[in-house]
Amino acid sequence: MTVNAQRILVVEDDRPLRTTLTATLRAEGHVALEAGSVSEARRQVGEAKPDLIVLDLGLPDADGMVLLKELRAANDLRPILVLTARGDEAAKVAALDAGADDYVTKPFGVPELLARIRSALRHGVQVKGAAPLIRSGDVEIDLAHRSVRKGGQPVKMPRRE
Repeated sequence: MTVNAQRILVVEDDRPLRTTLTATLRAEGHVALEAGSVSEARRQVGEAKPDLIVLDLGLPDADGMVLLKELRAANDLRPILVLTARGDEAAKVAALDAGADDYVTKPFGVPELLARIRSALRHGVQVKGAAPLIRSGDVEIDLAHRSVRKGGQPVKMPRRE
């Protein structure tokens, strides 16, 4: 686990896809949590307190929209990225209006999904009111702009770091 590891809950009933997504997130340095249903997701949200939720809508015990609406009704501001096969405009509008931060349709490209997750996590830091700027000595890390400075000078770092 890296210093900036975020807890990401993947709510997906398709086990092979869920396994692939969690493995990908772990490879990116995140703590990946799994749920195959709305009831499992509720438990994970309460116990593990994920920083972001990747939410399928077509789940076996309830529509993912139920969970989305419950979380937003409880003033839960953590980022929620909907990842679903429902590609029609009405479904997208309904999810976004219900409080989803982003909406990705299947099939999807992993690089794009990871970029959307990074974006949602950046926004989540700002919404939580956490300082997007971390200072330690002469090192300054700007989370919002994804940059590092040492002694006032920019530090070049690999994209993954």
